[in-house]
Amino acid sequence: MAQVEATTERVVAADAEAVFDALADYSGTRAKLLPEHFSEYEVREGGDGEGTLVHWKLQATSKRVRDCLLEVSEPTDGELVEKDRNSSMVTTWRVTPAGEGKARVVVTTVWNGAGGIGGFFERTFAPKGLSRIYDAELAKLAAEVEK
Repeated sequence: MAQVEATTERVVAADAEAVFDALADYSGTRAKLLPEHFSEYEVREGGDGEGTLVHWKLQATSKRVRDCLLEVSEPTDGELVEKDRNSSMVTTWRVTPAGEGKARVVVTTVWNGAGGIGGFFERTFAPKGLSRIYDAELAKLAAEVEK
């Protein structure tokens, strides 16, 4: 099994702390940021950053739906890590200052991919599809925090 990785980033015209707070607000703002690929969103524990347990279904393709149960941690300042209890998938959100009143948001998801020909297609196409999903989420984040 090879590790598969998808990374997307965007500079947002808002203070890094405000951007991080919006991403960490699972009980409020975060649900508003999710594009149509996400369904059955539910905060099961916590709701604000570290210690949150959140559930959603992610429809990556017309045939592929992941049932995700994510434990949220904050290992360092400006970093949220979502570890899926149902798979090897780990998503890391990093928010850093990018100049006066701006923040850079980088989201990286890694998981253990399939082997064989299926794994080849997964490594080739899944990162692009996931990047499109995160582009949409980052656009909604920008619209939310740039108000």
